[in-house]
Amino acid sequence: METRANYVLIGAFTLMVSIALLLFGLWAAKYSSERSWQRYMIVFDEAVTGLSVGSPVQYNGISVGSIEKLSLDPRDPRRVVAIVRADAATPIKTDTRAKMAITSLTGPSIIQLSGGTPGAPLLTSVDQRETPVILTTPSALQNITDTANRIVERMDPVLSDENVAHISATLENLDRISGTLAAQDKGMEALLVSARDAARSLDTTLQTTNGTVQRLDRNLVQKLPDVIAKLESTLARLDSAAGNADGILSENRAAINSFANDGMPSSARP
Repeated sequence: METRANYVLIGAFTLMVSIALLLFGLWAAKYSSERSWQRYMIVFDEAVTGLSVGSPVQYNGISVGSIEKLSLDPRDPRRVVAIVRADAATPIKTDTRAKMAITSLTGPSIIQLSGGTPGAPLLTSVDQRETPVILTTPSALQNITDTANRIVERMDPVLSDENVAHISATLENLDRISGTLAAQDKGMEALLVSARDAARSLDTTLQTTNGTVQRLDRNLVQKLPDVIAKLESTLARLDSAAGNADGILSENRAAINSFANDGMPSSARP
């Protein structure tokens, strides 16, 4: 009986020691886990389509943690609150920013951290809350969505019912004009042929006229010395005749004056 009681005591002691060691191991593992990870809160002002619990958190392309929880902000359901767990050694600073990103065109969505200048303090040293908040910047997808929304807003007045009706009428008119031009294609072709023939005839006429003018110019140049000589001779004769007339007038000036003074009054009497 005494031997059996000793075995029971030894077994119980062994069991208690084993349980104590197990509890210590669990506590040590939990303590080590809490010391090697740091939780952060990220608040998104946009939809987080593609993100889920367990999605990676990267810092400049390097995986530093994962998403632990996703929920809507109770005060503003348009915002999404993400609780992430990052390696405690990750230098997340006050100017570090978070945004949604995708690893490839068909890859899953992730949270991408960027920024963090060397002189900025660590976020945990400034934000003393249990879960410090990392500020966000709009993602590329959000920028595209905002731009598309602005374009749609501006296009709405342009694509009003009245403008659409005007555009339709304009297209119908263009279609009618195109049909008319197609029907008159042969007439236009004939008109172009006639214009081409007329241009050729005009060119021929101009060439002929130019040749005639050139021949006239040559004949005129050839005959010009004779014409000038005859003109000079004629002018000389006229000058000589004028000189003779002036001499005759000078010689008979007295008789002319006497006739004018004596003969004219008597002949004028009745």
